[in-house]
Amino acid sequence: MSAAATTLSGPYRSRITAIGDYVPERRLTNEDLEKLVETNDEWIVQRTGIRERRICSPEETTSTLCANAVQNLIDRYHPELEDLDLILVCTTTPDFIFPSTACLVQHQLGLPKVTAMDLSAACAGFLYGLHLADGMIASGLHRKVLIIGADALSKITDYTDRTTCILFGDGAGAVLLERDPDDTGEPSLIAYSGGSDGGGGIHLYQTHTAAAMNGIPVKDTRTIVQNGREVYKFAVQTVPAGTEALLQKAGLRTSDVDWFIPHSANLRIIESVCERTGIPMERTLHTIQWFGNTSAATIPLALDMGVKQGNFRDGQLILMYGFGGGLVHGGQSLRWKALG
Repeated sequence: MSAAATTLSGPYRSRITAIGDYVPERRLTNEDLEKLVETNDEWIVQRTGIRERRICSPEETTSTLCANAVQNLIDRYHPELEDLDLILVCTTTPDFIFPSTACLVQHQLGLPKVTAMDLSAACAGFLYGLHLADGMIASGLHRKVLIIGADALSKITDYTDRTTCILFGDGAGAVLLERDPDDTGEPSLIAYSGGSDGGGGIHLYQTHTAAAMNGIPVKDTRTIVQNGREVYKFAVQTVPAGTEALLQKAGLRTSDVDWFIPHSANLRIIESVCERTGIPMERTLHTIQWFGNTSAATIPLALDMGVKQGNFRDGQLILMYGFGGGLVHGGQSLRWKALG
């Protein structure tokens, strides 16, 4: 498996200045799932930690989830968006193959007609997007980027498969990343670490135009296919190693981490990662209990939860790490600065 760790040290620095989120109103509880498949609340909670998830209405799609999250950001922080440079939507459930979901969001919200594109990196998508946007700003190409992590996984979930349908929900989180006028001291976005293992793609996928992957026939279900055991092994081995590489590159230690935000895939994975990294669960933020696995949305949803709860203080170190289909993984260390 190839992996790389880089320190972000371009001529310009960036920081998150605003955040917003959105989840659909409809709740799908464990009791609801008992009516669909052979399962029960105790079995689901014991294995995943999930009690309910939010599900799109028939009219809602990934683009509407995104638009609502951005509108929440606008309502809370009132940013100037006339000089927006780029809209980046990180998703694996686009409304269409093309046009991009980002273009639809631009139109729905009447945002400036700037560059708009989608990025596909499954559950690590938001951090891949943050890394890409930071590089754009560091290079001087852009000053202000809107990054949205969103997925409507209920649209591609097989509700007859009890091993997968208990996991997934819908949601979106958005941040505004801007050039930081403060070029003294430590940057807000400190370091990134990530990698991929395409050989493991067969363990988590949704089919489209190919009948085989790496020479192995795939199940043409057009819904999520997952080998949970292999994904679990990938996560608990890769995320601790990735966080160690991330901290080493930044010259930091585990004890320096004030808040840890891993991808909310499964509470048992999070507990195992925390045990292996030495990061206490009480310093770990996740949304798994009430939202389930919302893929690219889990990390921005948990980040915004920390904002709303008043968890973060200026100068605190936040470590975020995502992993998912690809197989991919990526992490970002962040020195918190007050929003706005």
